[in-house]
Amino acid sequence: MAGFIPPHGGYHSLLSYQKAVIVYDATVYFCNRFIDRRSRTHDQMVQAARSGKQNIVEGSLASATSKETEIKLTNVARASLEELLEDYRDFLRSHGAAEWDRNHQQVLRLRKLVRLPDANYDTFRSGIEHSDSAFSANTIIGIVKVTNFLLDHQLTQLEEAFLREGGLREKMTHARLEARNSQRHQK
Repeated sequence: MAGFIPPHGGYHSLLSYQKAVIVYDATVYFCNRFIDRRSRTHDQMVQAARSGKQNIVEGSLASATSKETEIKLTNVARASLEELLEDYRDFLRSHGAAEWDRNHQQVLRLRKLVRLPDANYDTFRSGIEHSDSAFSANTIIGIVKVTNFLLDHQLTQLEEAFLREGGLREKMTHARLEARNSQRHQK
């Protein structure tokens, strides 16, 4: 008889996690380069990026015993990255720069790059570390948007899986009933 605690903690294979790592590293670089390290904005942006990444990890690890916690933490990751997105938009606006529209040449290039199977920080380095702060911010905005899209899709999948498979309590009850039936048949 298989155990009732499902496999869990495979966050390294989640595309949302992989992109969130890029977002975190890019945000640390961006803030250290373009925002005063002593400012609240610097800390807030780095913490929002960290929260996005870390809540994916925590949700993945909690998935074994609580689908509810996994869903909540994945949603917290999504909310943190939305907050970060707004910080980048604020930066652009306060510096008199515009956010690239969906048909901008660089956005079209980003779409190709994010689809690469092993995309990492180095894939986007020239855009992230661009000398123009608006170019850098827009590059990171594009990666944040992709990460948010992936988290939205992940949340939908988590909801569907919960409706299809139930949670730990249901699995525990089912496992206990199976064990009880097995014991009766052995007598």
